Amino acid sequence: MLEGRLAHELRGGEGVTRVLRSGRGEPVLLIHGVGLDASIWTPQFEALRDRFDVIAYDMLGHGGSSLPPAEPALADYAEQARQLLDKFGIDKAHIVGHSMGALVALEFALTHPERCRSLTALNAVYCRTRAERAGVEQRARAFEAASEPASNEAAIERWFGSPVPSALEPQAQAVRDLLGRVNPTGYARTYRLFATSDRAHEGRLGQLRMPSLFITGEHDANSSPAMSQRMAAEAARGRVEVLAGERHIMAFVSPKRVNEVLVDFLTRPTTDPVAFRRALGAFPTGVTVVSTVQPDGTPRGFTANSFSSVSLDPPLILVCIARTASSYPVFSDTRHFAVSILAEHQKDVSRLFASKAADKFKDSQWRREATGSPVIDEAAAWFDCRSHNVVDAGDHIILIGEVAAFGGSESNPLGYCRGAYVDFALSQKALAATGGRANVGAILETDGAVLLLDRGGGHYDLPEGHSLEPCGDPSSLRGVLAKLGLVAELGFLFAVFEEPGEANLQRIYYRGSIVAMPEAPGQARLFAFDDIPWAGLRDDAVRSMLRRFVREREENEFGVYVGNADEGTVHRVGKSGRPFSARSPA
Repeated sequence: MLEGRLAHELRGGEGVTRVLRSGRGEPVLLIHGVGLDASIWTPQFEALRDRFDVIAYDMLGHGGSSLPPAEPALADYAEQARQLLDKFGIDKAHIVGHSMGALVALEFALTHPERCRSLTALNAVYCRTRAERAGVEQRARAFEAASEPASNEAAIERWFGSPVPSALEPQAQAVRDLLGRVNPTGYARTYRLFATSDRAHEGRLGQLRMPSLFITGEHDANSSPAMSQRMAAEAARGRVEVLAGERHIMAFVSPKRVNEVLVDFLTRPTTDPVAFRRALGAFPTGVTVVSTVQPDGTPRGFTANSFSSVSLDPPLILVCIARTASSYPVFSDTRHFAVSILAEHQKDVSRLFASKAADKFKDSQWRREATGSPVIDEAAAWFDCRSHNVVDAGDHIILIGEVAAFGGSESNPLGYCRGAYVDFALSQKALAATGGRANVGAILETDGAVLLLDRGGGHYDLPEGHSLEPCGDPSSLRGVLAKLGLVAELGFLFAVFEEPGEANLQRIYYRGSIVAMPEAPGQARLFAFDDIPWAGLRDDAVRSMLRRFVREREENEFGVYVGNADEGTVHRVGKSGRPFSARSPA
């Protein structure tokens, strides 16, 4: 017998919901399927309550809960779950639903994503085929026409087999008892909604940003593996598990297998996908176009920076493809593909293949190589591959190719880091140009504002020192920042030029971001781009350089200025693929 059993009125006195609750920890809300009640989750309580606050309830029209409206919608059932969490003062919970309960869980997660730590859809239905729809509609008609025992026995046969295996007879009898106790009106209203709601979430699952698990049984004809696989592919952080040999009511029939998967999923560390992507963006990569030929003979390709070598003997490379990508079905089944490493002048090619243009190859220069796969002309390097293996990897697949042919050019590769294109060759050239003495400074920003040091009398300057490091040297840039109590993250070089009037003294400026500032920042002040005190800046060179920074930040494309205080070159890749000259560090 479960502990913590209680009944209470929903907010507003609209009805009663019977609730089972036991355990402590992060809340897990369990939503049962049509015709059952909260007690069907008894095996999950036993597996979860040592580490979770486990809550199960009777959905509308079932067990001890009130009837749904005469013409119910999924929103009515999702609202019951929301009111229940509110009643217990729970801001956020893991939501787990089975069958009809999975439809409710999906509706709740899409309507109240801020309330969901994770989503688990057990034996869920999604976009039935014509034959599957005909079958469930026939059962709905039979349910309304037949006697209650006959309808219940038909469900038992679907869920347990016919005849029911002797080893499963105790579980089958327990389910018969539940079906026999359900309110006929509530059952009929809920089943009618279940039969017609398989497309309620079509085209919406991409909005699911929480970790999402879709799990079903190999032999579940109602909630087929194909349905769960499609849902997992469409969800932003979807994962699928298909349990061999299992049927529709597997959480009750084979709780050990289901609970192992469920506990593993619920106890996995969760990450903020935006922060995780930002952290990954700190690793500079090349930019590639991955391409193949579709079954109808037309080329297909996309931009990717998830590329790596795997083996020299045999020669293997890999690329990663998101399951949600429109190209996923083509590349997951292709027999050959090519990877073109773009050259520094091919930003336009990168943007084209990252777009949703209908015919990307129409507006690019390319050729076919040995396997027939397209290769981008003028690429820094290219690899023509036969598909070697496809590896499942979370929300991506890893496509491994055996290199059949390859080539390259003398062009520098196009780079990408922290959301912007970079030129890998420039930093070394710029540093080499500094010669002897140097002052090292930084343009630091946060939330659309840049940091300046107030020198008094209306004069401002950028933070700088006589060297970059060490932090313990008060005359270094790191030392100056540490003395101010600033924590900053330096990025790429932004400008290198000679100090006006002083030969061989180079001024080097990095761009970067502010991680933390003290409550009393002293000389350090933040100015929005529109409020920068231009007249009070140190000299024309700094003024010109900072104006270029504001302009390039708006465009999100940066270059590196190399020269002197009056004249030099901004090295960045334009449409022509060539650096352009500039007067002063602008």
